[in-house]
Amino acid sequence: MATIFTKIINREIPAEILAEDENYIAFLDIMPLVKGHVLVVPKVEVDYIFNLSPEALSGLHLFAQKVAKAMEKTIKCTRIGVAVIGLEVPHVHVHLVPLRTMDDINFTRPKLKLSKEELAEIADRIRVGF
Repeated sequence: MATIFTKIINREIPAEILAEDENYIAFLDIMPLVKGHVLVVPKVEVDYIFNLSPEALSGLHLFAQKVAKAMEKTIKCTRIGVAVIGLEVPHVHVHLVPLRTMDDINFTRPKLKLSKEELAEIADRIRVGF
């Protein structure tokens, strides 16, 4: 069965997509730690990041770098934090989290519940950075 990320890639479910190429896609997390929390995902459905080919792993990080640079231009933060946990969805994904404090990337804290309008506004701001 396809993961939720594959369904986003295939446009079977909606998402605020920020950037995409033939191998990777970046979109807003709908249950973010902070506003502007982004997921970067390879289009190939692989469960564990270290099972990616060396080329796919390096490509994922290079794509994430482009997304992070766009985020830095448009979201007020000290820097963009990076996390790979891989337990929530069986599809490799990199979390890019705008940081103002260390607690901003604390995955044990309650997630935000943003409206579709709030997510769209954040996505529009980030897209300007590309």
